[in-house]
Amino acid sequence: MTDAPYLSIRNLSNAYVTRPFGLFGKKEVKPVLNNVDLEISQGEIFGLVGESGCGKTTLAKCILGLIDYEGEIIVNGRKRGKKPTPRERRESAFEVQAVFQNPGASLNPVKSVGWILEEPLRVHGLPSVHGGQGSAAERQKRVDEMLDMVGLDASHKKRKPRELSSGQKQRVAIAAALMLKPGLIVADEPVSALDVSVAAQILNLFRDLNKRLGLSLLFISHNMEVVNYLCDRVAVMERGSIK
Repeated sequence: MTDAPYLSIRNLSNAYVTRPFGLFGKKEVKPVLNNVDLEISQGEIFGLVGESGCGKTTLAKCILGLIDYEGEIIVNGRKRGKKPTPRERRESAFEVQAVFQNPGASLNPVKSVGWILEEPLRVHGLPSVHGGQGSAAERQKRVDEMLDMVGLDASHKKRKPRELSSGQKQRVAIAAALMLKPGLIVADEPVSALDVSVAAQILNLFRDLNKRLGLSLLFISHNMEVVNYLCDRVAVMERGSIK
């Protein structure tokens, strides 16, 4: 871990607009995030805990560029545009990726594990030594390496998500998030749906990836015991603010 922040968040705010009395009713603005400041260093595992509805997932969506926000987000020294261009979205894919609570919902149910892992490489033309499109053999080599890194063998490439256990699905989801070699993973309740023994294995996998790859991790959870076990630092979110 280094002192240089990989992620810097300054005065981040977000609000939802609702119409509680129907389509023609008056709009109401509901604040969700209130001037959040946060820094995550390179190679740091940072835990964020709080009750349901406190704004943890909304913060994750802002970091991932999925929703609008007010304030400033700087990733790997580059200020994130509030309305990113296609080029900026492409660059962001190499910086930040996500792992979600329900791995089954984040994996294409009709495609094989090999297809799912290879897809981001096909989309971005990777890997390529000479700057052109990566070959199928190069992509398959990367897929095999990533499966091995998350504790699965090459035989899993032919399986569909429905043929995997919950722990295996989460390992595949982690592998998919790592295919473009991002510097930061936003993990939103990634073990809350898993059995205790399986959850422990996934936590140890995150720790191993952190050490092997120098990976930064924003680990979001409502379980203080889990974040105390895994994280270097922990912050508590309450009503949209970090205490």
